[in-house]
Amino acid sequence: MHIVLYTKKCDAQMQQVLSDLECRLGVLGVETSRLTAGESLKNPLPDMVLSIGGDGTLLSSVHAIGCSGVPVAGLNFGHLGFLTTAGRDDVDQLLHEMLAGNYAVEQRTLLQVCRDKQPTSYALNEAVLHRSDNQPLLNTSLYVDDEFVATYSADGLIVATPTGSTAYSLSCGGPILTPDCGCFVITPIGAHRLTLRPIIVPDSAAIRLVVEDVKGDYHLNLDSDSVLLSNNNSIRIGKADFQVNLVRMYNQSFFTAIHQKLAWGR
Repeated sequence: MHIVLYTKKCDAQMQQVLSDLECRLGVLGVETSRLTAGESLKNPLPDMVLSIGGDGTLLSSVHAIGCSGVPVAGLNFGHLGFLTTAGRDDVDQLLHEMLAGNYAVEQRTLLQVCRDKQPTSYALNEAVLHRSDNQPLLNTSLYVDDEFVATYSADGLIVATPTGSTAYSLSCGGPILTPDCGCFVITPIGAHRLTLRPIIVPDSAAIRLVVEDVKGDYHLNLDSDSVLLSNNNSIRIGKADFQVNLVRMYNQSFFTAIHQKLAWGR
């Protein structure tokens, strides 16, 4: 078995963590290699990627995995760890269950994001248009399947997957979506009109965002990556033609996670 250890940073503390994991896995007869942000998987593909960090690290690992289909398990060394599979105190149990095959694989939808003359980008959580500091509100027109929906005068606009519905969108008043519900949620950020509420659309929809009357710079954030824009961009968003495979232990579930991590329903 071959497992890739993925990290977003490699400071002295993380180097020690990686060395420790390599020793533990080596004793178990597992081949390991390392991968960091900005690198991609190479052939022959590993059996699994172990993302070591927090949710941001796992989101970053999605870009390294690409469309390979290699499952990723998250080992949480961060704070919330909503997407991760196990915490730092559960390393031995996680490794044992992984090697025994006692885990499930959840398929998670990705956003495919296109801009004129730019390479296609992908996001597991969300695509966010957001005004820069000290800039006026963004006027963003939303089209779904080429039908005009509304123009949002707001700090920004979020298009989130079910996975991302428990992240930024939730903090802006968006609903919680179960991972398998087959839809996207579009949530305004600080809308000037209170009647402009979040809207749910099927993930088969073609979404288009057009920033009107640009008066300054603004940002397009794709998960943890940010691009600075300064003109009337037309951004097309839809469902990617491949998915991310997240490893889950059999004692985990979506509702258990939101109870434990978000203190939801208490």
